Amino acid sequence: MSEPEITQIPFDAEENLDPSEVVPRPKLQRDGKEPLWVFGYGSLMWDPGFPFEESRTTLLRGYHRAFCVWSHHYRGTREHPGLVLGLKRGGSCRGRAFRVAPQDEPAVIDYLWRRELLTGVYRPVLIPAATDLGPVTALAFVADPHHTQYAGRLTENAIVERIRHATGARGPCRDYLVNTVRHLEEIGIRDKALHRLMQAVENPA
Repeated sequence: MSEPEITQIPFDAEENLDPSEVVPRPKLQRDGKEPLWVFGYGSLMWDPGFPFEESRTTLLRGYHRAFCVWSHHYRGTREHPGLVLGLKRGGSCRGRAFRVAPQDEPAVIDYLWRRELLTGVYRPVLIPAATDLGPVTALAFVADPHHTQYAGRLTENAIVERIRHATGARGPCRDYLVNTVRHLEEIGIRDKALHRLMQAVENPA
């Protein structure tokens, strides 16, 4: 049976990859009884780009936010890669979860695949999460440590240098960091590691 046609949600920085670089679209193992919640911990928090009915401050356990993904397009280039956030094993992560209306789910999943999953550096995982109004199961994007874009072993100094100088189709890597920190503060979250990085980026020795 063919997939139903959907109206694609526009995205301002589509990445035109060679077909050989694009991984197959993953299938989410969902029973359809619960609504789709999408967990944002980086740019999805302050620029989700998809329709949603509700958002909640959310705590995800077992993973933490880190600049651990090379960006060859959005925040850097192939010649001068930038860095973006991914979820790494261990600790916990506070962010926002967005509830998607059932009729919008196919278009939102398509949009997220085009935005986050084309190269396979992120794995879509359904994870139990705690929100300020009760538990949900959220779709989160976890960095694959075996992928060539994985950058989870860099020193903090190397991360700071990349963030300070890299720029891509969606702007400077520095802006990505600043926007993430500011949005977290707006929803009452202080991420000490990101604050430390921002201070280092803005105040070179």
